[in-house]
Formats: sequence, structure tokens, C-alpha cells
Amino acid sequence: MTEQTQDNNMPARKILINPPVFIGSAILILAFVIFGAAFSETAASVFNSVQGWIVDTFGWFYLLSVGVFLIFSLSLAISSFGAIKLGPDHSEPDYGYTSWFAMLFSAGMGIGLLFFGVAEPIMHFTSPPVGEGGTTAAAREAMSITFFHWGVHAWAIYAVVGLSLAYFGFRHNLPLTIRSALYPLIGERIYGPIGHAVDIFAVLGTMFGIATSLGFGVLQINAGLNFLFDLPESVYVQIALIGGITLLATASVVAGLDAGIKRLSELNLVLAVVLVVFVMLLGPTLFLMQSLVQNTGLYLSEVVNMTFNMFAYEPNDWIGSWTLFYWGWWIAWSPFVGMFIARVSRGRTIREFVLGVLFVPVGFTFIWMTFFGGTALSMEMGELAGVISGAVSENVPIAIFTMFDQLPLSMISSGVATILVITFFVTSSDSGSLVIDTITSGGHDDTPVWQRIFWAMSEGLVAAVLLLAGGLSALQTAAIAGALPFTVVMLVICYGLLKGLRMEGLKRQLLGVPQTPVSSGRRVNWKQRLRNLSSHPNKAEMLNFLDQVVKPSMQQVADEIRHTGMEVSVVQEADYVEFKVQYDEEDDFVYGIHAVGHLIPNFAFPSYEPVKDDSKRYYRAEVYLAEGSQYYDLFGYNQEQIIDDVLIQYEKHMHFLHVAG
Repeated sequence: MTEQTQDNNMPARKILINPPVFIGSAILILAFVIFGAAFSETAASVFNSVQGWIVDTFGWFYLLSVGVFLIFSLSLAISSFGAIKLGPDHSEPDYGYTSWFAMLFSAGMGIGLLFFGVAEPIMHFTSPPVGEGGTTAAAREAMSITFFHWGVHAWAIYAVVGLSLAYFGFRHNLPLTIRSALYPLIGERIYGPIGHAVDIFAVLGTMFGIATSLGFGVLQINAGLNFLFDLPESVYVQIALIGGITLLATASVVAGLDAGIKRLSELNLVLAVVLVVFVMLLGPTLFLMQSLVQNTGLYLSEVVNMTFNMFAYEPNDWIGSWTLFYWGWWIAWSPFVGMFIARVSRGRTIREFVLGVLFVPVGFTFIWMTFFGGTALSMEMGELAGVISGAVSENVPIAIFTMFDQLPLSMISSGVATILVITFFVTSSDSGSLVIDTITSGGHDDTPVWQRIFWAMSEGLVAAVLLLAGGLSALQTAAIAGALPFTVVMLVICYGLLKGLRMEGLKRQLLGVPQTPVSSGRRVNWKQRLRNLSSHPNKAEMLNFLDQVVKPSMQQVADEIRHTGMEVSVVQEADYVEFKVQYDEEDDFVYGIHAVGHLIPNFAFPSYEPVKDDSKRYYRAEVYLAEGSQYYDLFGYNQEQIIDDVLIQYEKHMHFLHVAG
């Protein structure tokens, strides 16, 4: 890491990077950009060959892996591990449900819903993988396939990465990068070449996954502007649009997470709901509500078969162009979406995280796909047969605008859709640059703005090169190829996360949660315990207790342990004292006593209003271990009793290390 200092001796972060990952990723991306821009025809040919080889050779591996990710995620949610928090035990979520769901939705699916919401059901309707197109059976199958591609499998991929990052990052204080998921397997070696390689794979997959989405997005924007203002549809117009919208994303980057991404995500959700309600009310409303129920039931009844269906007995190119493309796209996006949803999910339980990530965005997605795809299918099977399918066969991005053209207020709805694509584009680029910057800086989230701007510009550049080097085909290949090495990494991540959770389960079982400090020689007598329960010390009294009783107690224990050669530290900050015994390869022992403020209970002083006035607060000396607060109070205990409690917890920690080792 590098930090430069201004003349006034105040620190100013100019560069904050992990050089092997930052430089390695930048060089590989630059080489790809030069190759694609200078040899676009050769690049297009290479992309097609690579996609064909991956589909033929590793198609089974993609399908099997994604099935594993879904089963793994659901198993964690319903297991006893589901109650574990992504952060210390006392942590609370950083964002409310509305903001959390909005950011999940915007980061995970946004642009693709607009691009494929109408086009995909129509394409499956006219050209199903098996059987005759254009029939009622083909329409049912088209919606079932669309639900499958946009359903829980995609979000299970995101959940695996996001859950692992949040667990190791927020609960074990490891860097918020992909390498941290391997800590239970290789320990401190995550900071060496293996960790660098894993993070580089994550950066490349993220870059190509985002570039794929941005490519689809700019095709959609160009189609919308052509529909609204007759702006020509061409690669060069699309590249100009990428440049302009990347500048908007840069402005969002400068604004930061809460001011930029959060507000844009909430705007995205509002606009998306407006479009859904518009289509529901002005489209075939009764048919849409009926088909939503039927589509969901059909999806649930066929999901297992579709999960593992390789069409081995009906070989065709369909699975490579559709299912494997989607799985590759979602896997390529998983470092980006996973890290982003991890960052906004601190304080939630594993069960809450998995169920929220798997089912809430999927519910909205199913509504979207039914209303948009169902409206288009209703037109195709009615008096407007051939209108939507003809537009899709001519130019996929105009499908949604052709459908709007058949409904009232088409110019307004098309304008809202175009704005929504732009805001999705900006959100994806902004959050993508934030994630890549976090990975390449070694997990730091307070990097200089210029670094996120650099990655935002890089994403736009890669998307432009992919469009030059083969359009949709190149975008699909980039997603599938970029995902292959990371699929292997994700399987290792699952094993590492499971091992970490099992170790935590063992630790919880062995350590338990004591309520009072106890030892055969120095039990706290009942009168002292009663005095402590009825006392309400103010902040000054609590800080004096930390300084005069807690710190000297910890210093005595530290001095004794140092005689054994162990590295021990006692740190006092404004409102806590922390005792730590450090180990090279094992979990450190952390024991802290924090001054935690609470409103004075009404039953103690009924005349006090429950307002946040420091003069009306009392403080508890709560014990914290590495997992967070243990929720018991030591205020009023003497040095011997505090030493006793430290040793009780230390003895349990040593027993855990013995059993775990």
C-alpha cells in the first residue's frame, strides 16, 4: 500500500492498491482491449471458437455447478448456521429493507430485464429448444424457460459469493475480497500468489460481466432513442453513448455509495414499478394475473428437471446460446454483485441474507417477465401475430419499444424505459467500479476517487471494444469465457465457507455464553450482584472504571502470558479496553470490555422521558469477544473478579483451539 502526505503533514490518500492484483488485472484488460480494437475481425472469430469449445467441453460443468450453488445456499438458510450474523453478534443492518431490496435489484438484474423481458419469451415461443414453435404449448414453455433463466439459480450464484464475503469480511475482519473465502483452507497464504490469482480472476470476470451488461444496455438505449427521436442505430453511436453514460457513472462514483448508488437504486425501483403497473393496467390484465400464477407453478414443478437438462438426447446449439450463456453471465457478475450485496448486508443473519437475496428480487423478476413477456405473447397469439416476433428477428433491442407501440401512451412508456436503462447503466457501472476498486486495493473501501473513476472508464472501454469486435456474439462469449475459471473458485469458496461455519459452530458449542463471571474461588456474592443490577452509572463513572479497574486487570494477565513467549496487547480507546493474544495460524483470542450506553429504564426513574439525552443515559461494561458482544455487564466487579472472567474465556478459547486443531 502507498500513502502520500501533504506538506501540512495531514495524510492524503493518493494511491491505495494491492500492486499484484491492480497491475496484473490492468495489464490483462489492456491486452484484451488492444487485441479486440486492433484485430476486431480476428477477435470475433476467436470469440466464436472459444464459445463453441467451452460449451461443448464444459457445458455439463456449468449446469452441475449452478445446481450445487442453489442447493448449498438453501441448505445454509434452513440449517442452524442460518442464525449467525454477518458481523458481530450485536450488529444491526446498515440499511432498511426498502433500500436493501432496491440495491439488490439494481445491481443484480436491471439492464437485462429491459433487454430480455419481451425478447426472450418471444424468441423461445418462435424457436423452442425442442418441439414446434408458435403454439400454445410453446408459449407455456417459453415462460417456463424464461423464469428458469432469471430465477433462483442466478441469485444463488450471487448469494454464495456475497455470503462468503460478508461472513469472512464482517465477522472475521478479513479483507472484503474474494481471497478471504479461502482463509479456512490456506490460512495466511491468502495474502500470497494464490490470493492474488483468485482476486485477478474475480476482477476479470467482473469486468467482462459488467461490460456484457453495459453492451446490452447501450443497444437498448440506442433502440429507444431511435424509436423516440430517430437517432441512427450504429456501433459508433453506441460507443458515443457508452462514453456519455460512463461520464454520468463517474459523477455517481464521485457522489459515493449512499448519495450515488443508493439514490439511483431507489429511483430504479420506482421507475421499474411504474412500468410494471403501466403494462399490467393497459395490457391484458386478467390474462397477466392468471399467467403469473400458472407460470410460477410450472416453474416450481419443472425446476429440478431444467436444472440438470443438457439436451443430451436432442443435441442442438440452443443450450449454449441461452442457458450456458446466462449461467456464465451470472457467474461472471458474481464477484461484482456478490461483493456489492455483501457491502450492503452487514448485520443481517445468514438466513435473512439467503432468503432475501434468493426470493425477493426473484419475485419482482417473475412479475416483470410475466407482465412484459406475457403481454407480448398475448399479442403474438392474437390479432397482432408477427408484430413482436418480426421486430425481435430484425433487431432484438427494439422488441420492448415495439410492444409499447401497441399500447396507449407509447411515447411516455418508451421514454420512461429509456431513462430506466440509463439509470441501470449508471448504477451498474458505478457499483462495478466500486467493487473492482475494492478488490484491487486489497479490500479497502476508502480509496481515492480517481481509482474508481479509472475502473469506471475501463468498463466503458471494454464494452465499446466488445461491440466493435462482434456485438452480441462477443458479449456472450466474454461472459461465458470469463466465468469458467471463476466457477472453480466458487466451488472452493463453498467448501471454505462451510468449513468456516463448522468451525464457528464448534466454537459456539464449546464456549457457550456465560452470564456472570464465576470461579470456585471468587464467586460474586449476591449482595454485590444486586447492587450492580440496581446501579445506573453515568459515562464518567464508567470511563473511570475502565481506566482504574479494567485496564490494570488486563495488564496483569498480559504480563503473565508474555512470560510464556506469546504476543499479547492491551489497548485502551475512548470507550473500551481490549485484551488480545495473537497466534500465527490460529484465531486470535480477543476479550474487550466496552462502555455501552443505554437509556435509563422508565421503571427506574419514571419521570424521565425516553429521549437521547446523555444526562439521562446509563452505561454498562459489556464483555465483547471476537464474535461480538456477550451481553453481560461487569461494572462494579473488582480486579480479581475481572481477571477471573478473562481467564474463563481464555481457557475456553484454548480448549476450542485444541479441539479444532
